[in-house]
Amino acid sequence: MARRTKEDAQATRTALLDAAERVFQQRGVSRTSLNEIAQAAGVTRGGLYWHFKDKAALFNAMMERVTLPLETALTGVAEDCTDLCDPVAALRAGLMHALRQIARDPQTRRVLQIATMMVEHTEELGPVRDRHLQSQRDSVRRLHAALECAARLENVALPAPVEHLANGMHATMHGLVYNWLLEPSFDLEATGLTTLNVFLRGIGLTPTISTSNKG
Repeated sequence: MARRTKEDAQATRTALLDAAERVFQQRGVSRTSLNEIAQAAGVTRGGLYWHFKDKAALFNAMMERVTLPLETALTGVAEDCTDLCDPVAALRAGLMHALRQIARDPQTRRVLQIATMMVEHTEELGPVRDRHLQSQRDSVRRLHAALECAARLENVALPAPVEHLANGMHATMHGLVYNWLLEPSFDLEATGLTTLNVFLRGIGLTPTISTSNKG
């Protein structure tokens, strides 16, 4: 019986997260009530609160269910900066994997559209903004480490403070993804690869993996 209860609870949670994706995309996050999500999921309001204490908790769980590509692309990059690692190749491979997932996986694309275009950072959604800011800081920190490591191993003097370059690369990739989500009128993977190559060469680093967009 306990196993059955656990399975039922997981099914309810999944139904709520599925409904949140649908309703948030249709109405926007601020204009959606928890009652509307509960109704869309066929769950009582009490059942929803058993899983999520408020809208921000539900939203963040929806985000975390999908492995967000640009949040995880650089995990592990340059954490062990030695002569045996290639931080430029790891950085490019991670970012290209992220762009490929965004371009090819409908759920990832849907959740990113909600997160970037349908959220108002109101007081009610303060934890959502906090999560977004922490994710951004983590990504910039990893970029900083990768660029710094690559410059050291290649014996390159970077043309600007590494902090500026890391923030610039992060903003460039997020801007590219945002524009594509707004109107997917260009090839995200090919454009992303070109952008990465130009950026890296522009700061004196050598892209060392294939320029092919296949995979």
